[in-house]
Amino acid sequence: MDTPLLELHDVVAGYGPTTVLNGLGFAVAPREKLALIGRNGVGKTTTLAAVMGLAQLTRGRIVFDGEDLAGLAPHQRAARGLGLVPQTRDIFPSLSVEENLVAGLKRRPKRALDEAYALFPRLAERRRNGGAQLSGGEQQMLSVARALLGQPRLLLLDEPLEGLAPLIRQELLAAFARLSRERGITVVIVEQQVQEALGYADRALVLERGAVVHEAAAAALREDGATLERLVGMAVH
Repeated sequence: MDTPLLELHDVVAGYGPTTVLNGLGFAVAPREKLALIGRNGVGKTTTLAAVMGLAQLTRGRIVFDGEDLAGLAPHQRAARGLGLVPQTRDIFPSLSVEENLVAGLKRRPKRALDEAYALFPRLAERRRNGGAQLSGGEQQMLSVARALLGQPRLLLLDEPLEGLAPLIRQELLAAFARLSRERGITVVIVEQQVQEALGYADRALVLERGAVVHEAAAAALREDGATLERLVGMAVH
């Protein structure tokens, strides 16, 4: 592996008195597409939250591009190149598509919005529509596009395909692949749509009880129905 862009060392983290991650450790190489999979409640979302500073770290180290993130607030982590697309999408329903995107520009010029519209032409068609008028798939595109306008080097995707029609899921995955290919963005994706996530990713980690219990090339794990059934509770065939 190249010098990692992100490293988690013996991370113990959670919320208040509840510990979710128990000695979690892994590394992500620059430009890599990593899938985190596992049953519900094993710590996948908390892993992304810990990286962004949204969960309480009680032990261990989280290092991004050689810098220990301890003590940095979420907005400071975002400024260093971390971007999160949360499961809740968190768009502003009363604002238009364009106003939502402007909120993601930070200090970039408004012409940078063209990047979002080039990635998701559907948003350009609906730029005057309110966030509440969008379909679930369009809201997800808006959430992703807004995060990308902050120019992250590492994009954390929490269940981006949840509740979406198969055609929309494929459109989003194609956009993620294009981001990796054309912009060199590193991606960590948490996803219950296991087969699609493994089809997109380079490598996969299976989590159980807040720790990594299996690591494999994503393409190999996608074909390993026995391991998926044992560790994730589902077979792919």
